[in-house]
Amino acid sequence: MNISPEFLQTVAASVASVRGGKTAQALREEFPGVMFTDCGEDDVPARMRPVLETPAHFYFLFTNASGHCLEFTSEFDAATGIVVATRADED
Repeated sequence: MNISPEFLQTVAASVASVRGGKTAQALREEFPGVMFTDCGEDDVPARMRPVLETPAHFYFLFTNASGHCLEFTSEFDAATGIVVATRADED
């Protein structure tokens, strides 16, 4: 599956439709063929910039093009998966 900005918006809308967001497993079931992982925003290196921000989540792209390790990417054409990072509560 090709990950595009429009597809990412569809994923974000799906995540937003469930209070607290959807898990990566639920997203994998809804969008077969796309790799997903979820984490907290503090789990993503600070130097990484999200490709999409919503009030509750940051969205990052990753690729496994090297065949060995997953790598963050900002290139939609290279992306094979999406990281959904839940924003930390600001107290």
